[in-house]
Amino acid sequence: MDFDAAFTALIGNEGGYSNDPADPGGETMWGIDARVARSWGYAGAMKDLPLATAKQIARTEYWDPAHCDELPDGLRFDVFDTAYNTGVHEAIVLLQRAAGDLHLGTTLTVVADGVFGPQTKAIVAGCDPEWLRRAYNAARLDFYTDLPGWLHDGRGWTKRVAANLRR
Repeated sequence: MDFDAAFTALIGNEGGYSNDPADPGGETMWGIDARVARSWGYAGAMKDLPLATAKQIARTEYWDPAHCDELPDGLRFDVFDTAYNTGVHEAIVLLQRAAGDLHLGTTLTVVADGVFGPQTKAIVAGCDPEWLRRAYNAARLDFYTDLPGWLHDGRGWTKRVAANLRR
């Protein structure tokens, strides 16, 4: 999946405008919170944030830093969606944990430090892509269940991962 297709799928997860008082991101449009939009120079009402602006932010802040173009095709969207939802650092930590779990008992190791460096790239390349995708989504679900917002948002997060697995 390339970035354009991934962004279209992502917007299916994110939807449009939201201002849920229980969401630590606060007011959002297309999944972009006001803090990020303002840091990009957007000064208008969040309800009016252009989709093209959200797309540019998504590529620069999430897709590229998560190295999605360097991942196996079937895993790109999962990592991108996680980066968008929880941050790039956590998306890479989950990738490193999943890849490390698949290599337990081998000489390949990776530190789950959230940095996509040569070791992470090598260990990911050494994994069966479909098994890595399964392990990644399992790690993602484990991560969500440990978050303080699980009781409020857990159903939505679980449905999001389930929808992603159907792609």
